Amino acid sequence: MDPTYNYPYSGDVPAAAAGGAALFAGGMFLFILFFVLVIYVLMAISLMKIANRTNTPNAWFAWIPILNLVLMLQIAGRPMWWLVFFLVPIINIAGIVLQFVIWVDIAKKLGKTAIWGVLAVLIPIIFMPYLAFSKSDGAV
Repeated sequence: MDPTYNYPYSGDVPAAAAGGAALFAGGMFLFILFFVLVIYVLMAISLMKIANRTNTPNAWFAWIPILNLVLMLQIAGRPMWWLVFFLVPIINIAGIVLQFVIWVDIAKKLGKTAIWGVLAVLIPIIFMPYLAFSKSDGAV
């Protein structure tokens, strides 16, 4: 009996598997990046439309990450120093609560009830566009 083994595979299999795994990971990254960009564009368009409907100046702030917080505070009629609650670590836990206050104020400015503002915080991908594009119930 011959103690040598002659396996019929090439040594390139691990390299091919690594290439396939890298291709899969790259594809997943591009897939996720696409959906993140679509959601970002949807949220920016919605916030810009809300700013236009409430006659808030600088609606283009919706496209810039920190300025969109400034725009939300302007629409809600809240003081600018509240921005600290969103930017400073540990204090930003209070920013979560303030999101509800801000979006309830925005919903009321659009003539909607407070529940629409709460829903805009909890499920923004559905309710921000709803607030932006629905007919107002007597916007202030």
